[in-house]
Amino acid sequence: MKYTAHINVMPLKELLDPQGKAVNNSLHNLGLTGANDVRIGKRITLAIEAPNKEAAENTAREACKKLLANPVMEAFEFTITEG
Repeated sequence: MKYTAHINVMPLKELLDPQGKAVNNSLHNLGLTGANDVRIGKRITLAIEAPNKEAAENTAREACKKLLANPVMEAFEFTITEG
């Protein structure tokens, strides 16, 4: 079966996010002072061929652990959908 993994990779909350801080400051400079605590991450979509949803989840998890996310600096979460 075909599955799609929708993966979000974000900096760990306890780490400084310089890119998010720069965007946050720029938003304030534009007068958008209601926007706060900006964090910048990655959104990855991955097509997976697997016999079932559990196998697709395992593939997505391994891809994140081995390549897509740096566990020292980033956390990941994902959802799996059919198709």
